[in-house]
Amino acid sequence: MKVTIRLILCSLMLLATAAQAQQAKKPVIRQNVPLDSIRLSDPFILADSKTKQYYMTGTGGLLWKSPDMKRWSGPYSVAQPDPASWMGPKPMIWAAEIHPYQGQYYYFATFTNQAVKIDTVQGTPIERRACHVLVSNQPGGPYVPVPGGDATYLPANKPTLDATLWVDKDKKPYMVYCHEWLQNQNGTIEKIQLKPDLSGTVGEGKVLFRASDSPWSRENPRSGPARPNKVTDGPYLFRTGTGRLGMIWTSWIYDVYTQGVAYSTSGTLGGPWVQEKDPITPPNYGHGMLFRTLDGKLLMTAHSHQDINGRYHRVPHLFAVDVSGNKLVLGKPYQP
Repeated sequence: MKVTIRLILCSLMLLATAAQAQQAKKPVIRQNVPLDSIRLSDPFILADSKTKQYYMTGTGGLLWKSPDMKRWSGPYSVAQPDPASWMGPKPMIWAAEIHPYQGQYYYFATFTNQAVKIDTVQGTPIERRACHVLVSNQPGGPYVPVPGGDATYLPANKPTLDATLWVDKDKKPYMVYCHEWLQNQNGTIEKIQLKPDLSGTVGEGKVLFRASDSPWSRENPRSGPARPNKVTDGPYLFRTGTGRLGMIWTSWIYDVYTQGVAYSTSGTLGGPWVQEKDPITPPNYGHGMLFRTLDGKLLMTAHSHQDINGRYHRVPHLFAVDVSGNKLVLGKPYQP
């Protein structure tokens, strides 16, 4: 009997310890946090007219909420991918976006399983990293695998990131994403058709343009003159007032994080895509997206970038935007 009691007590202690460990993993929810006090890469803001709330997500798989963008509560843990999937039990989550579509909310994000290596390029191991989609019936989540959805949306041997959603002129939904430069040494932005319910992909991805197409990005190679940077990052699509299809995306000018814009001459994802000569954001701002506030103002959110002793410091910022003409014009910083 004493042995049985000891076993029960030990089991209860182990359960308590496990519960405490699980509780410790949960983020501490803060209230009334100003935007410039939030550290977040790749910010994405959904202004949801149904709930009259703003929902901000990005890298990390966490979510912030606000009724007015002046003060935020969070971060809330909302992503619940399948731990038995290719992602593994503890995937890294990058560049999450929330898109309302056909009455549901879809969570486009980059998931990385660091325990799995898919390639080695120039001596660098390439981790299993890919874009995937989760779903919820409410903007605040939780976001879970799409019922009956594809196990993978993109090839397992291809590192992909920064997926976004776009419904093209053919009324079909597409995922637009980057094929990471670490593998191909000249990052691309690509498209792939999605199933009507976003539960998977159709066919194969097609290249829209390459990092080397940029006239403004720069990097120093190990030898020879400067050349276009090989990084493609953070595509996001929009239409101008004249119906022109544009895409903001981010790369580098040497060590300066920089965002540019390209336009499709056909008005569709198929392009051809023509790059603007000059970047559109101040130095060390990038990975932006556009959204309309609950009262109709068009804004861009992007993160500022600092490298402090080898560690990135990134904070979301807002800018006024005008697309009423034939091109995107970035305005002044916006204070809600």
